[in-house]
Amino acid sequence: MSVSEAAGAILTALILTHNEEANIARTLDHLGWLDSILVIDSGSSDATLSILAEHSAVRVLHRPFDSFADQCNFGLEQISTPWVLSLDADYLIPTPLASEIQAVIRDPSSARVAGYAIPFRYCIGGRPLRSGMLPPRISLYRHGLGRYRNDGHGHRIVLSGPIRRLRQPIFHDDRKPLQRWLASQGNYLAIEAAKLRATPSRQLSLADRLRKHTPLAPFAALLFCLLWKGGVLEGWRGWAYAQQRMYAELLLHLMLLEDRPSLSTPP
Repeated sequence: MSVSEAAGAILTALILTHNEEANIARTLDHLGWLDSILVIDSGSSDATLSILAEHSAVRVLHRPFDSFADQCNFGLEQISTPWVLSLDADYLIPTPLASEIQAVIRDPSSARVAGYAIPFRYCIGGRPLRSGMLPPRISLYRHGLGRYRNDGHGHRIVLSGPIRRLRQPIFHDDRKPLQRWLASQGNYLAIEAAKLRATPSRQLSLADRLRKHTPLAPFAALLFCLLWKGGVLEGWRGWAYAQQRMYAELLLHLMLLEDRPSLSTPP
């Protein structure tokens, strides 16, 4: 039995796109073992749709963007396979991970599992880093056992049932221009700042309390990536990633400062 025959009938990849011509072809090239790929596009005006049309396994549906969670939940309503693999348009599934996914969805013991969290490795210039800060994400799960909800600038699936963890990582390989990254960070971090402002500190993680109440998070992110995670050993790629994370945390801190009352006495 081929990989496609083993997985294609029971697993659908769900991908959101909006102007992803820099990434989507590589993502699809890593999904050749799947017969079912559903893409929810929110008005791409570049070559994204042309690239998608070249892949017979891809079905494209169009929906105006309102939130990541709503886009994903709409996609789930169109899927009939028992398993879903949720991906961003810049995620790559390397061969070892594809093999691990094949194994778990065929394993009878997976009948008791709602989903699997998959670790991440961030890529700079196409090379995976050891110094990434992305946490594992529940990306493989049984259809019908959960819904997405917005969580700050991102989104996550909330499942009813036990979660296990896969060993092999997804590669996050975004090759859009730096200007696009800078623009998206402004939008994402504004949402993240609103979440931190609205959430009582006792309900926040230690990292988020650090972000909300001190100016240390940008420097902590830099040191964590370079020293704790070994980014200093990865040359310019490690430094580039660490500076990206420091920049994002610094921008978030400045946004949070806007809401603080002035310490000066009014005239």
